[in-house]
Amino acid sequence: MADVDINGITDAIVFANLTVGNIIIFLLLLVATFIIARVVSSIIRRSLSGKTEAKTIDLTVKSLRTVIYVIGVIVACSQLKIDISGLLVAGGVVGVAVGFASQNTLSNLVAGILLMFERPIGVGDSIVVNGTEGYVEGIGLLSTRVRPYSGLYVRIPNDSLFTSEITNLVSNVARRFDYNISIRYSDDAKKAIKAAKRVIDQHPYALKNPAPSVYVDELGAHGIELKVRIWSPSGFWWDARTELLWSIFKALRQEDIDVPFDQLTVWFGEEDAAKLQSSLAEGTDMTVEEILGKSEKAPENANQGRV
Repeated sequence: MADVDINGITDAIVFANLTVGNIIIFLLLLVATFIIARVVSSIIRRSLSGKTEAKTIDLTVKSLRTVIYVIGVIVACSQLKIDISGLLVAGGVVGVAVGFASQNTLSNLVAGILLMFERPIGVGDSIVVNGTEGYVEGIGLLSTRVRPYSGLYVRIPNDSLFTSEITNLVSNVARRFDYNISIRYSDDAKKAIKAAKRVIDQHPYALKNPAPSVYVDELGAHGIELKVRIWSPSGFWWDARTELLWSIFKALRQEDIDVPFDQLTVWFGEEDAAKLQSSLAEGTDMTVEEILGKSEKAPENANQGRV
């Protein structure tokens, strides 16, 4: 009996099932995959240009292009009746193993891509996240670099950044800052308010709209509490805040309006008050406790004395 070439027969059967149409569709799918990859890459580059570092954009484009190529080849191979199930199973097993080994890396990668598209922050923005406050120096696929005002370097994983509350201090064109200013009860509050508003109106970084406000906020234990609220452009917020505080203080001093000092009222009995007055008249260096001999609680008919 003649030897039978099993492999040759199998190959003949496989290729017999192929048609010219299958081959044409296969080639068209490859071309379409190439075109789609180019178009997607171009869109990604345009949308991220100027908002993300160039090397981060290149890495993102290459990663997405690779994914598109793999999907396109798999779909195209199906037109040639090529069984790739074994390859997919093997790839799946490897993918699971790699996934467990690099779970944090993958989560940071996904978070980095989402941050690029959502854009809650940008390079140069001043932000507060997880207790860190500073300027964004770079947004990568795996982490974001922040430079605190102290000049240090902080690397924040994108997964942590994406799931945290982010305060962007410069995302709006204007930002408000507040002062709490105390004046004495003997001072004229209306006069103080007019003096503060006059200084604010003259400052170039104090916005007229929204308008600033100065008002009596509280009657405190030691003086009248004024609340000052001022809006300024976000880029000049710090300059306006530091300059206006000192300017308002000087304007109040020019109007003979001063900041009150904490005062303590102490109650003494008649006998203790007499001892203190006598000792003060003699110019003693003794302390109050030494003068009073650490006397006990003052009697009910105590007189008020101030030290």
